Amino acid sequence: MSREHGSDARSPGRPSGRRGPDTRAAAARDRFVVGVAAVGVVLAAAACGAPPASPSAGPAPAADSSAPAGAPDPNAPEVVAAGDIPDNQVFVPVTPAGAPFTVSVPQGWARSSDAGATVFTDKFNSVRIETRPLAAAPDVASVRAEDVPQLQRSAPGFALGDVQAVQRRAGPAVLATYTANSPTDPVTGKSVTEAVERYAFWGNGQEAILTLSGPNGSDNVDPWRTITDSLRWQL
Repeated sequence: MSREHGSDARSPGRPSGRRGPDTRAAAARDRFVVGVAAVGVVLAAAACGAPPASPSAGPAPAADSSAPAGAPDPNAPEVVAAGDIPDNQVFVPVTPAGAPFTVSVPQGWARSSDAGATVFTDKFNSVRIETRPLAAAPDVASVRAEDVPQLQRSAPGFALGDVQAVQRRAGPAVLATYTANSPTDPVTGKSVTEAVERYAFWGNGQEAILTLSGPNGSDNVDPWRTITDSLRWQL
């Protein structure tokens, strides 16, 4: 049977393969609702099934350091404790008025005079230089019998440590160690307990006395040795 020209090729009762605008919008809404519901189910399942955070969990461990714990940093600046004289301290020679010797003292310390002695101070550190005629060289016995009683009367809080013979570059000396109270600081009004080293040298009928003081517990072994080794008699 022949078809009429211009007639629809599809049967009148069969639906069209194309969807209208309303149908496509409804389908899109359905897909959106289903997607949202699926995400909600996944999140709820994750929340219910995830184990609770452990309260004992600590922070993440720090990264390893190449230097062992407690090792000093060679590039760190020097930390100087109270009373310690810095390792880079410069010393300059001085000759007190009327003294037949020279001795090196820390550069930059304040200079003053006290009862005929020349004194160099920096905070609670001090170097006291004295000279007096003496017919014979002092020894341990004479320092104990004559000098120690004078120190007991003149130094507040005096407590004797020891009296011994020592050797320095200028020759033999008698070292008396003791502790005493420092003079009161005029700015802070404070006084500290000082460790004192008193050296008695002798040459050509003259006694040279170097008294080196610093806060008790400070480490000034090397500076004090530099000073006492620097004494030179003038011939």
